[in-house]
Amino acid sequence: MPELAIIGGTGLTALTGLQITRKEVVHTPYGEPSGPLTHGVLNGKEMIFLARHGYGHTIPPHRINYRANIWALKEIGVRRVVAVAAVGGIHADLPPGRLVVPDQIIDYTWSRAATFYEDGLTHVTHIDFTYPYSPELRALMIRSCRETGLDACEGGVYGITQGPRLETAAEIDRMERDGCTLVGMTGMPEAALAREVGLEYAVCAVIANWAAGRGDAGEISMEEIERTLATGMGRVRTMLARLVPLL
Repeated sequence: MPELAIIGGTGLTALTGLQITRKEVVHTPYGEPSGPLTHGVLNGKEMIFLARHGYGHTIPPHRINYRANIWALKEIGVRRVVAVAAVGGIHADLPPGRLVVPDQIIDYTWSRAATFYEDGLTHVTHIDFTYPYSPELRALMIRSCRETGLDACEGGVYGITQGPRLETAAEIDRMERDGCTLVGMTGMPEAALAREVGLEYAVCAVIANWAAGRGDAGEISMEEIERTLATGMGRVRTMLARLVPLL
């Protein structure tokens, strides 16, 4: 059974170069995942692909069944998860199109089903979340970017907002004061759930646009985001092509 899974975000609802072998519907105690798990082979390695927003990109960030997605991957034997996310750049060094391998999280979401440890417990369970991403997996992602000549920021604080609306300029100012360098809507509770079930998990983020109030563009254009992601996700695919054999 494949031990590697890639979760694709906005702009990555399919994985170029993946030789699909089958699709598997997995039912979980937490409801249905975003879609069937796509089994395939990429650069000679068996792996799983799952589109976080559904294969038609129809599930908004706050309605994604994160628990079902992570449970399904764990249930079929996945051990490592590479998550791809489209985000906004807050820090001046993160312009549209650049890749980021973040190392920290600040969670601003609410009312999402955020843990497996709720009912039928024999004791209250806590997880250590000091360093939310797998250092080994991050190191391999950074190595893959270096070896393919990709310009990637090798750290960052990923601020996760509720969505689906984009943020106000004042909210981004607050997030920057908090220490966030990039902003997105899907990083939590996905990372914490992966930690709860013992999956190695790390994120490759693509800067799709300047966050609100940053850059010179004024209002954020969805058309511009789509154009940027067309290029940025190409860089992600280059990174993944190098990463997969290393795993």
